[in-house]
Amino acid sequence: MKSFLVLGLGRFGYHLTRELVALGNEVMVLDRDEDRVSQLSGIATATCIGDCQDEQVLRSLGVDNFNACFVCVSDDFQCSLETTAILQELGAKYVVSRADREKQIRFLLKIGADYVVNAEMDTAKRIATSFSSTKVFDYFELSPQYAVFEITTPVPWVGHAVKELDIRSKYNINILGIKFHGEIVPLLDPNYVFQDDTHLIIAGDKATSLALAKDD
Repeated sequence: MKSFLVLGLGRFGYHLTRELVALGNEVMVLDRDEDRVSQLSGIATATCIGDCQDEQVLRSLGVDNFNACFVCVSDDFQCSLETTAILQELGAKYVVSRADREKQIRFLLKIGADYVVNAEMDTAKRIATSFSSTKVFDYFELSPQYAVFEITTPVPWVGHAVKELDIRSKYNINILGIKFHGEIVPLLDPNYVFQDDTHLIIAGDKATSLALAKDD
């Protein structure tokens, strides 16, 4: 079980908290709006009313004990910047900050955010990637160069065993699992023979992955 700290309970912070809890994690939330905090009082593991820009408040929460801290402030970029910087100074293990524009992403990364979320941009990329090919069913970006894809099994692979194709060195990707009838199973057997009625969960270079999923 992991533990997370969510700072700022706008729509993004609210839904993020609910999803993290639903996945079995411990979640503490912080917001200066008492009504927003009360909405999650029966859902979050712990709640706190306070200003996320207040270093003493954050210090009292022991931010270095959480697996990750999420800065979900959406209506005050200065607040987001200061909170991100304070979290880094206090030794937070991993800081995820939210941004609305590309310039904000650059600033947040410069002051120490480990990862920056732009909900609209991330959603747009996933939709564009998925709809650009009938062979891409899901997509999650890990970095500008690497991503996780759900794709149909490439036709040239069908009927061949994993160990025959030398996939990792040839394509710079890893096959994480096989999806068959909606169930994902880790691919651990090098003797597994690829089938044409399964999807693959792959992780690696985006350009190579998209080339594998290219429509005929």
